[in-house]
Amino acid sequence: MVTCMDVNNLKLDGMELVAGEDGLHRIVSWAYLVQTRPYDEHMNQGNFALIVVDYVRFDFDEVRRTMEELNDLGISGLAISVVDDKEFIPQDIIDRAEELALPLFFVRWKGASFVDISQSIGKLILETGIVNKRTGDYLYNLLFGYDVNDRYVKKISGHFGINFSRPYRVGIIAVDRTYGINLEQDEHIYEYYANCLNREVIRMKGRPMFMRFLNKFVLLFEAKENKETERELEMMLQKLDNSPKFKGIIRSTCILGGAYTDPRKYGQSYQEAKRLIPKKDLLPNPSHKKVLSASSMGIYQFMFRGSDQREILDYCNGKLNKLEEYDHANGTFLQETLLAYFMNGFNNAKTAETLFIHRNSLVYRLRKIEELLEMEITDYMEYLDVLNCILVKRLMFL
Repeated sequence: MVTCMDVNNLKLDGMELVAGEDGLHRIVSWAYLVQTRPYDEHMNQGNFALIVVDYVRFDFDEVRRTMEELNDLGISGLAISVVDDKEFIPQDIIDRAEELALPLFFVRWKGASFVDISQSIGKLILETGIVNKRTGDYLYNLLFGYDVNDRYVKKISGHFGINFSRPYRVGIIAVDRTYGINLEQDEHIYEYYANCLNREVIRMKGRPMFMRFLNKFVLLFEAKENKETERELEMMLQKLDNSPKFKGIIRSTCILGGAYTDPRKYGQSYQEAKRLIPKKDLLPNPSHKKVLSASSMGIYQFMFRGSDQREILDYCNGKLNKLEEYDHANGTFLQETLLAYFMNGFNNAKTAETLFIHRNSLVYRLRKIEELLEMEITDYMEYLDVLNCILVKRLMFL
């Protein structure tokens, strides 16, 4: 992960930071020369933008407008060079960059070329990626290595300051994405999200080991009794997913495996977390927690361990038979209605909004459920039994 601070620290010849020091933490994904509008076709979040004031495509009036548009697109920083150094960047542009906390650099015409800047930033990003890969390799070997011996554990302990006499657990951050019509843009947003996630993990007090593995992000951290790291993860993911850059596009959930003091069992912790991933969206989560573990499954975690599940399955089928037949015959969603009603705190207005139906339609569905099941919705013990049957069946057939 590279930031504008790292770019500034390169001390490239003739390149000077003139504004936006408060934004030096912005993540740099790559360097691009700004061309013609529409900018969103070639500029993406995290791009370090380069503009040449040539008085043909770009004069300073155009730079003012472009800087605003690029900042809205989420660029990391902006470097401006003027042909033959005819003039310096106007003060109002500098002041505006300061307001936006957008790192603004002036590049002397006879100083570092934009080619030099692009190559230097690219080299820095690649070198950082290599360092991150080395850390990931250590964690990968801990989780999947065939011979996690005492010598290897001691090496990692010294390198990362891990005390293996304490319990550690694995967390897998599973990312759900909403795709648009521009797949290339979607990939840029995802990569930028990954960089932001990497930055936040590095800042965590618990100092977890971290790697990107396939389409998931994996952490190893100390399992403290006060669950400090779990709370920190919850706040971190809530902050990321609710930021304007990602809200409605990307959301993440961290699934936790069990805690173990023996490093040879960290792979088991990973597998426990992995098995929970397909079940994470099936269990009620009214408070929309971002960090879940086996304990989040409550009684359900014990229902799928034996080889004979026929008895519980027969019970659930008998309980849900009329609902399933009615939904199948009429193309309705009575089971989904029961789940949504529970998830929304038995609130008619919220449930109707969630299901995109009128409140009268919801009332009709609830009455039909009462009729089919010969129960009253207000009988919460009976309601919970039906709800459990729906969830158990879904979890059993994953």
